[in-house]
Amino acid sequence: MRERKRMELGNVLVIGNSGVGKSTLINAVLGESAEKKAPASIGMSGTTKELEIYESAEIPFRIIDTVGFEPSFRKRTAAINAVRKWSKDSAKNEASGKKINVIWFCVDGTAGKLFPESIKSLSRATKMWESVPVIVVITKSYSVPERKENIQLVNSAFAAQKRYSKNLKGVIPVVASTFTLNDTAFAAPEGISELIDATNEVMPEGLKAAQKDVSTFKLARKRALAQSVVAASTVGGATVGAMPVPIADAVILSSLELAEISAIARIYDIKDDEDSKRFVNSIVEVGTVSVAAKAAIGALKAIPGVNLAASAVNAIIAAAFVVAIGEGSIYAFEKIYLGEKSVEDIDWIKKFMETKLSGDFVGKVSEVIDAASKNGVPANIAELVTEVITPLFNSKNDLGKSSGNSNQ
Repeated sequence: MRERKRMELGNVLVIGNSGVGKSTLINAVLGESAEKKAPASIGMSGTTKELEIYESAEIPFRIIDTVGFEPSFRKRTAAINAVRKWSKDSAKNEASGKKINVIWFCVDGTAGKLFPESIKSLSRATKMWESVPVIVVITKSYSVPERKENIQLVNSAFAAQKRYSKNLKGVIPVVASTFTLNDTAFAAPEGISELIDATNEVMPEGLKAAQKDVSTFKLARKRALAQSVVAASTVGGATVGAMPVPIADAVILSSLELAEISAIARIYDIKDDEDSKRFVNSIVEVGTVSVAAKAAIGALKAIPGVNLAASAVNAIIAAAFVVAIGEGSIYAFEKIYLGEKSVEDIDWIKKFMETKLSGDFVGKVSEVIDAASKNGVPANIAELVTEVITPLFNSKNDLGKSSGNSNQ
């Protein structure tokens, strides 16, 4: 994407209560390309103590993060006043590049009953921008059944604001980062692409990015978010693999792989229909009960002289299977997203995923097992995955190379 001059960037003001997940949201939207990465906040106290500006040459708007609103009336009022003061200062000179073009109201999806009060406070803080479009971002939107109700709550809260209600241009539920529920289940990132599209759409003419530029940026974000799903799944795979169970190793990963693949499919906007289910199930079958999976496990279990506990070996093998299947799924769904492949290409996906469990796979896992045997296994599962397994299976470069060949 072409680099824009600083003055040509639109401005998005992000406002919300402390702990609502603004920093995580900013990281999800801008990614590694941001000039300054927002610190993730834990709890209600928040970590952003003043207005911070984040921007990237790859997206046509900068994001202005505000101090989080605190629960107490005094602190909430102070936060509102701080935003108002900055608003007045920045509005004095619209040519300064500080004019606000879009506002994101961030509300916590796990606290729907608090929406009316939160939106009232946010409206007070941004009162001077009576004509600026507002997009409400429902963060931490983990519960799919509650999303429709939460959207209705937001619409009702805005309707009660009367003259301010006309500013509302969209309500978008978002999961900004992979949220682990347990060893085999998690809430995958959602809503980020929709938020980018909605924000660009309400930008003034002259500040909107070309659709091609937005599409390129969104594809990069989808890939990064999908890889966060693979990372979370791999930790789960190592945990499950380390548990002694009296059934075939690969089969115990089927539910985890299904969750991983389905989450990646959602990130790439793959429809949830019968063809897609067959496509996903084909990937799971290759990773669990196929000849390729059984051959890989047999070869790895036959490695002689391994000075490791069986649980450690199983953890490494299981994690490697989940990484390989996950990275392969990213490649496959990216091909479908780009229109180069279809969910009806069952034979192609089976053959492609089998190559992910080929001799090269066995060689890589053997390297990991050998290194762990010589140097010892990291203290916990997360370290095992991030320090030993993931580096060998990182597909950022491979994915970039293979994307140029749609015949694989």
